[in-house]
Amino acid sequence: MRFITDLESAYKKNKHSENAILMANYMKNHFSFFGIKAEQRRKIFNDICKSNSEELALHAREIAWALFNKEQRELHYCAIEILIHYLKKNYVKEDIELIEKLLVRNSWWDSVDTISKYILGDYLTCFPEETEPVITKFSSSENLWLNRSVLLFQLSYKKNTNAEILFSECRKHSQSKEFFIQKAIGWALREYGKSNPELVKNFVEINPLKPLSKKEALKNL
Repeated sequence: MRFITDLESAYKKNKHSENAILMANYMKNHFSFFGIKAEQRRKIFNDICKSNSEELALHAREIAWALFNKEQRELHYCAIEILIHYLKKNYVKEDIELIEKLLVRNSWWDSVDTISKYILGDYLTCFPEETEPVITKFSSSENLWLNRSVLLFQLSYKKNTNAEILFSECRKHSQSKEFFIQKAIGWALREYGKSNPELVKNFVEINPLKPLSKKEALKNL
């Protein structure tokens, strides 16, 4: 695909070895990087999107999945940004299969959080009838990133947050020993607390949350 070839070529030309080492260290060396900082990465990405707009419009899902299976983390970020842009208001029910694959492939907090908030969350607003089966499946999985996604998918919902789902998932995972789950519980509660602080304070008070979850939930409340 021309878009992928052009993007990889441009990123290779602009790679920065010293930055790449620092970026990899920050991500606990889970991924390789070209070493391109966000502002420059997005400028290059946007320029190549413009020159390949027709291919992207026709093959966004295929291109994104191919990029997400590449080695460098910057290409994973581009894959997510493609889907956020091209799938908005254009989701089909089967997209949940791609979303699940993205959540469990090359998983780390940076990708999972963005996918959860901007893709899974958007998908479920398009297909609200899918919310219960998707949440049930992801929440019951042994994969911690799928568990995290159901705690975070409502981050942008604000006053439209389904508190029953949020609180149920927080209770279900409240005794998890996983740092990323404890942190997600607190983050999700804190975000909802911006719309309904008293309800969140009451929830935290009467439920046995881990100290990290409680601390994160009550920040700024």
